Amino acid sequence: MEYRFLGGTGISVSEHALGAMMLGQTNTDHDDCVRIIHRALDAGINLVDTADVYAGAGLNEEIVGRALKGRRDDVVLATKGHMPMGEDRNMRGNSRRWLTRALDDSLRRLDTDHVDLYQLHRPDAHTDIDETLSALSDFVRAGKVRAIGTSTFPAELQVEAQWTAERRGHVRPRTEQPPYSILARGVEASLLPTAQRYGLGVLVWGPLSAGWLSGRIRSAADIDLSGGRTAIERHKFDPALPGNARKLVAVEKLSQLAEEAGMPLRHLATAFVRAHPAVTSVLLGPRTMEQLEGLLSGAEVKLSADVLDRIDEIVPPGKDLNRDDFYYTAPALTDPSLRRR
Repeated sequence: MEYRFLGGTGISVSEHALGAMMLGQTNTDHDDCVRIIHRALDAGINLVDTADVYAGAGLNEEIVGRALKGRRDDVVLATKGHMPMGEDRNMRGNSRRWLTRALDDSLRRLDTDHVDLYQLHRPDAHTDIDETLSALSDFVRAGKVRAIGTSTFPAELQVEAQWTAERRGHVRPRTEQPPYSILARGVEASLLPTAQRYGLGVLVWGPLSAGWLSGRIRSAADIDLSGGRTAIERHKFDPALPGNARKLVAVEKLSQLAEEAGMPLRHLATAFVRAHPAVTSVLLGPRTMEQLEGLLSGAEVKLSADVLDRIDEIVPPGKDLNRDDFYYTAPALTDPSLRRR
């Protein structure tokens, strides 16, 4: 396992990290979840990423906290706040009121007195970024947080956050966590260059594009739309939709390329995102021990310039085959009141 510095924090992190989201959610065997976390740590992974909302009601954080007993000092622990954690309308968002409570709740569930990285899980159009950064700065000064970051923030909001922190004297965000895969390359156009410009550490999630690049999907027949998928999930998988039809074509070509290169598609996919100079660490999100082992076995894979060029021919740089894969749409495009009198 190789290590890189996380932005300008001076914190050294493994170039593969453990994204714990599936543990306690799709894998409900808590003992097995703990074993998966321990295996990742034993393999040299030292960054574990969770969030208050994962597995519902903070269960994922509780599992992570249990797994880190006796090993907390060896781990760079990251969590997030923002998503709804109850029916109360104020139990969500990026306000000082909510984040103060959300962080304390996360620390309790994780059974620790601090987290190394606290991230805003999504932008909040209803809260002034000055208000949010003021609260996050207080968390750092209180010793509850070592560094702050964001997740799925577009480039323009990254610039606004850096500008506000500089002029208002706040602690500035040091990391961004965007979705990034061969099938969703939109972040290459402006987000990743912006992160480089401001020296942000970049922790990418979704390198397998929600399973599209796991090797399990080669045709429309391999896509199961049953089982109560949400509308959002159907938008990302329904092969009848143009964006997903484009993904099917690309996956077939990428599968052939991986076979020619002598590696599983999942290794091609994770090595691709790791190769971008802006990327610090790639979040692996296994559900089972078998999945973790399969991903770890490709930790040392590096792609040649020829293979990277051929990937560019299949999916051009900066292109999202299905725009819904970014998981964030600007409020101006979703709220009609913002564009109509």
